[in-house]
Amino acid sequence: DEVITVANTAVPTVSAIRETGAVPRFVDIKNDFTIDENKIEKIITQKTKAILPVHLYGQACNMPTILKIAKKHKLKVIEDCAQAHGAKIKNKKVGTFGDISCFSFYPTKNLGAYGDAGIILTSSKNLADRCSALRMYGMKKSYYANFEGYNSRLDEIQAAILSVKLKCLERWNQKRRSIAKYYLKNITNPSITLPAVQNINEHTFYLFVIRIKQRQKLIKYLANNQIGCGIHYQYPIHLQKAYKFLGYSKNDLPVTERFSNEILSLPIFPELTKRELKYIINKINKLPSG
Repeated sequence: DEVITVANTAVPTVSAIRETGAVPRFVDIKNDFTIDENKIEKIITQKTKAILPVHLYGQACNMPTILKIAKKHKLKVIEDCAQAHGAKIKNKKVGTFGDISCFSFYPTKNLGAYGDAGIILTSSKNLADRCSALRMYGMKKSYYANFEGYNSRLDEIQAAILSVKLKCLERWNQKRRSIAKYYLKNITNPSITLPAVQNINEHTFYLFVIRIKQRQKLIKYLANNQIGCGIHYQYPIHLQKAYKFLGYSKNDLPVTERFSNEILSLPIFPELTKRELKYIINKINKLPSG
């Protein structure tokens, strides 16, 4: 079996596919960092069983088109919403488009627990029942397994923490959007490419990711000015040693590979002050050329 997804994502997206015994097939991306829906049909084969779009950095994929492709070819759709809590396409939230969707509550996420945690959403009772059993060793009743499963329960303490923080999610997301808007308006350094935001989407800016050809120079310059940054993700999945067996080579996904050498995540979190924001932007705009 094959599952279509992207290579510019965290390793867990692909390791989940491999856990089922399926093989990932990669599609290149667009300038907004999401899957290029126009390239999906070209790699659909008789073995393709699902499409796994990744709503990266808080930006939603083009789900209406992806759903049409899936319906045409009778494929399942699995949404990776690990970085997109509360993101919308028009007025419909991500996680409600596909057959099933997966959210991470890792502590750094827009909605994060105090340890590892996550949730699966589906409108299918059969899928919900099976997932519920899978997380508890495959058991539907005490001490009797209907199939092999795992120990993957969300403990009560994490659930309680998330229940409290959930009430703050929309306020925190709005703060992130406000910070992103300020970045977009005020970063004027011509060497920097700002993130593309689709008009029909409500981005939640888990990360604010710019592109710059002289990335290492900017990283060093920011560090010298006590400004943190990150790279998400520096190594495309198809070029990593663990997935060499898939048979991909350099230049197979040119946009993904080019962006991996240019992307840089700037500070963004609800508690970032206006003073700090102005300081970051001022330093970026004054980055020495050459």
